[in-house]
Amino acid sequence: MKNPIIICFFAIIMINYASNAQKNDGNPAKLTLEFNHVVGNKLLKLQDESYSNEAGEKFNVTTFNYFISNIKLHQKDGKEYVIPQDSNYFLVKENDPASKKINLNIPKGKYTAVTLTVGVDSLRNTMDISRRTGALDISGGMLEGMYWTWNSGYIFMKLEGDCQQAELDRTGQRKFRYHIGGFGGYNKPSINNIRTVTIDLSKKGEIKAKDNTATTVVLETDVLRVFNGKTKVSIEKNPAVMFGDFSKLISENYTEMFSHISTKN
Repeated sequence: MKNPIIICFFAIIMINYASNAQKNDGNPAKLTLEFNHVVGNKLLKLQDESYSNEAGEKFNVTTFNYFISNIKLHQKDGKEYVIPQDSNYFLVKENDPASKKINLNIPKGKYTAVTLTVGVDSLRNTMDISRRTGALDISGGMLEGMYWTWNSGYIFMKLEGDCQQAELDRTGQRKFRYHIGGFGGYNKPSINNIRTVTIDLSKKGEIKAKDNTATTVVLETDVLRVFNGKTKVSIEKNPAVMFGDFSKLISENYTEMFSHISTKN
């Protein structure tokens, strides 16, 4: 009679082998999340175009940047795939076309929704600087102004532009500046503007990820929702919004910026 210990040993080896084979079955699929920036029914063009909000204020946009992080994909049966944490932070900038395409490796499967965070979670905000690499590297120009040195935290969304209704600033310009951040505080509670958005993909094309295939999900980001969301924002009354209570209302507005346009499998 065979030794039961040996039988159990080989059984464990076979189970582990099968498990690893399933995890590594085939090559990962490629997924691109493509962000197209608009202002209402117009394409966003920095500086050259004039837009209007619901307050009747005409404005242009000179800067539009935001962080996307903690991306998760959802299947119809409730299963999720979370992008590995160290590869799950991206800075999207209107003046950098390449940044508006986020390239990911994902397992094969059908995905009907995507969840993303607008901002940077508290864990990364407080992590040792040596571990904040890639899009979170604060060396060299401080991420083009996407980090508060005075408040030690990332700016989640930056929107700047010109508007005649804005008051004159110290440089003699009529600019508006919305720098929205705040992850909840280091040692005591403070403003928390980390926002999570789940986008349904089922109506305009779910992701059908297969071995060695490429899928592009096109998302539209509407800057006008910053002004015309749940809270109506007047530039004249709020030309500069940073680390204050009103920033919470703007962060809630911009969770409505994103919509699914198409999926190309």
